[in-house]
Amino acid sequence: MPKVDNEVIINAPVQAIFDYVSQPSNLKQIWPSLVEINNEQFLPDGGYSYHWFYKMAGIRFNGVGECLEIKPNLVLASKNVGAIESTVYFRFLSIGSRTKVSLVIDYQVPMPLLGQLTEMIILKMNAKEVGLILDNLRIRFEEI
Repeated sequence: MPKVDNEVIINAPVQAIFDYVSQPSNLKQIWPSLVEINNEQFLPDGGYSYHWFYKMAGIRFNGVGECLEIKPNLVLASKNVGAIESTVYFRFLSIGSRTKVSLVIDYQVPMPLLGQLTEMIILKMNAKEVGLILDNLRIRFEEI
């Protein structure tokens, strides 16, 4: 299963960033290929379940995400099932008034897509996307 990861330090407190990222509907504001999030439902553990629509290599996919682990201001992990299966891990580390955010995504490339693009190209695209997600998150908090 391919994996992409990256990290960023943001000049904002961990609580504000965690609260923002833990709300699924906010993700489409920072995640370039995430087209839509709907049907958010609060879970007893403090996480959410939701439906998502994602565009990769010009192809639209949909599925369901559900929080796997939530530790306020430390970890937020979710499992996505559907046309693209993935596990998304956000990790947060408070550094004074700043926050280090790490993002790791393990995913399974859909077989029909492999016929159009090689896994190497998809991996490169997804690695770039993870960097953009974190950069967009940083901009969201530092340029308000």
